Amino acid sequence: MPILSRREARPVANRSTRVLEGLGVAPGVAIGPAYLLEAGAVPVAVRQLSEAEIEPELERFREAVAKGQRQLRKLKTKSQSLPGAAAEEVGYLLEAYLQMLSGSRLVRGVERRIAEEKVNAEAAVHAEIGEIAEGFARLSDQYLAARADDIRGVGERLIRNLTQISYTAFSNLPPGTVVIAEELSPADTALLDPTLVGGFATVLGGPEGHTAIMARSLGLPAVLGVAGLIGSLHTGDMVVVDGSAGRVVVHPSPELVGEYERRQEEYRREQRLLGRLKRMPAVTRDGAVVTLHANIELLREIEPALAAGAEGIGLLRTEFLFMNREDLPGEEEQYQTLKAIVEAMHGRPVTARTLDVGGDKLALPLSAHFPESANPALGLRAIRLSLKERPLLEAQLAAMLRASAHGPIRILLPMISSLSEVRQVRQVMAAVLRRLKRRRVRIADPPPPLGVMIEIPGAALSADALAQTADFFAIGTNDLTMYTLAIDRSEEQVAYLYNPLHPAVLRLIQFTAEAALRARIPLSVCGEIAGDPRYTALLLGLGVHELSMAWPALPRVKQRIRTLDMVAATRRARVIMDQYDSERIAALLDDFNTLA
Repeated sequence: MPILSRREARPVANRSTRVLEGLGVAPGVAIGPAYLLEAGAVPVAVRQLSEAEIEPELERFREAVAKGQRQLRKLKTKSQSLPGAAAEEVGYLLEAYLQMLSGSRLVRGVERRIAEEKVNAEAAVHAEIGEIAEGFARLSDQYLAARADDIRGVGERLIRNLTQISYTAFSNLPPGTVVIAEELSPADTALLDPTLVGGFATVLGGPEGHTAIMARSLGLPAVLGVAGLIGSLHTGDMVVVDGSAGRVVVHPSPELVGEYERRQEEYRREQRLLGRLKRMPAVTRDGAVVTLHANIELLREIEPALAAGAEGIGLLRTEFLFMNREDLPGEEEQYQTLKAIVEAMHGRPVTARTLDVGGDKLALPLSAHFPESANPALGLRAIRLSLKERPLLEAQLAAMLRASAHGPIRILLPMISSLSEVRQVRQVMAAVLRRLKRRRVRIADPPPPLGVMIEIPGAALSADALAQTADFFAIGTNDLTMYTLAIDRSEEQVAYLYNPLHPAVLRLIQFTAEAALRARIPLSVCGEIAGDPRYTALLLGLGVHELSMAWPALPRVKQRIRTLDMVAATRRARVIMDQYDSERIAALLDDFNTLA
């Protein structure tokens, strides 16, 4: 079905309106034609294996099967919330898919082809699926013949797991399109152009995952974790995504479209009013100055971040350089990109974080070198990966040091857990500095400060020691909350347990803030709570005077700061830190926000 423009995708009177609930992760309202992102066929290349390659290839296939089983179990659990018979029907279908990946003819046949025909797993899957599907298609029973499509669907899932292909270009969509998908990875989200895409909704995902973070960074209304979304609509159908209320409306009536258009205009009007704060300082009523920076995921965010009043970039996530490509960027390419960013900030500071991949942020060119971890959040990622792959770290540090000649830049290290990791990076940085000086490459004098992200409990508890070797701290409250509470922040089934107001999380933030104060080093918070006005008074009261957030949140946080009294916020923070119950903490904070 062709994609329609919003004008053509009018509400259809004879189609019943469906309202689906999910997790609103990025505010605003999108109204427009749906674009259903389907898996689609994946091109498969045939490669002959040597005898020594057969066993590793079999293991690679088994890992893809295990990943497929995890994906299907996750979908099956999600389907249980569907109404009535729909849950049972979808459950049966997904159970059938799981059976196809559990010692079935399909799995045995692929393993046989790899071992006997000595071909790569992708080619073996493609050939086996083709043979089985053809057999089904020849059957006279229409129901059984239709199972050929199910076989192909399972095969495509396996091939995608093997090839790590998980993204599609969105360059040909009409303006205002609403993207609908089973799941969008951060790499997928990075391809969304806000001038074309009005918003998106997915079946899977949680409010604190990187896909949600990127949606907020791009200013795109988004709802994740929507049960029953796939199958409710087709490409071209009219759909509404209400990211503020966590709601998706399929086939809205003309009256509902009119109501959501009014809400859309109200939101825009509110944003325009907040935009008037751009040139006003972020100062409390009693004169305390707060610095507001922007977290940047993509190059195109710089202009709107400056327009929103960002005083600098508090977190430049360099992962975008590694996304949606098959090779690794070299030192020169990274330098040219960083130079462009630094120059675009016109003397405002830029804090660039070294590569933080792993978990839900695996970069395609790196995935080929490292097997999928059973628990990516606790495995080889972030600084651990960079220290293991020294050329990768050296190229990043060299690019950042060279970019420092064009404006103020700070280097931030992710997922630090010990002093030895910082010392190792300093040794690598010293070697890179010597090499650049021998080449007479211009760099800043003195070199850029080297900072540490406090995002795991071990780092927070050793903040006093880390402060002796780090030039600054940046608290990443997203991962800090996840690791402290043992919660996967991208998992919608446990999303309700993710609570940055848990007393353990707050004590770790307090401990870090006090360590930074004693060492007299700068401290910032760059997690998602920095961009939520609900937490502003508490963070300021704990001694945090620099906040970095997705740029759309800047005006609202500045508005909150200008209504606060720092002395009162500090007093309330002390009262809160004496509490041990999350609900009591939340009540004290919300009460203060209501009164202040």
